Amino acid sequence: MFVAVVVVVVASSPGWGAFKAYFLDGTIYRESFPEILDAFWLNVKLFCTAELFILPAALFVAVLRSLPGPVFFPLRALAIVYADLFRGIPTILVISILGFGMPALGLSWVPISQFFWAVVALVLVYTAYVSEVYRSGIESVHPSQAAAARSLGLSHGQALRFVVLPQAVRRVIPPLLNDFIGLQKDTALVGTLGVVEAFKQAQIDQSATFNGTPYLVAATLFVAITIPLARFTDWLVARDRSRQQAGRLA
Repeated sequence: MFVAVVVVVVASSPGWGAFKAYFLDGTIYRESFPEILDAFWLNVKLFCTAELFILPAALFVAVLRSLPGPVFFPLRALAIVYADLFRGIPTILVISILGFGMPALGLSWVPISQFFWAVVALVLVYTAYVSEVYRSGIESVHPSQAAAARSLGLSHGQALRFVVLPQAVRRVIPPLLNDFIGLQKDTALVGTLGVVEAFKQAQIDQSATFNGTPYLVAATLFVAITIPLARFTDWLVARDRSRQQAGRLA
């Protein structure tokens, strides 16, 4: 209903004709689609590459924050500072600082690839976010689970690995997928480094045609990825809720 109202209001507005000509040109859409699609595969590559590092790195940070005792306080403090720092800095600033700053150092052993630093920036930022998701999962496991494992002779590390983490990871899969959706969208920010991904290619096409339809093409491609992920997340949440209800009834 809401969408229908918005469509009616927009279509009946005085500037609809100019808006339609600028953003909804079918010919430009068809002509720019192949180029933007080719560039979009770089977004997918960025997403997949970053995710390979984010998942284990975030779990490592979350485990550091869960270490007990005063002897591990420095590690816990370091993990807290890292998570707070990179959750507090906007992603586009991290990308710009690393992407422009690190190659400018002029060190022979520092990579100058913009793709490399784009991946590093995304990993640093999203590891901080995902570590908090993991941590919430670890803390959701009742302490009696770890206590029971310790009573059976397992060390703290073994209890964490074999008892706590399997339960924690299973519980946080839906929120993890939500972070994946955010990561996929944020790959568009690397265009600030000059990397030609979907949004950057849309900007190039817009400059060549003086028409905003290429932006619609890029939006279509991102939606084609994020909506299935969102529905899959909803399905996982519903399945987990059904299992919990079945467990309580049993």
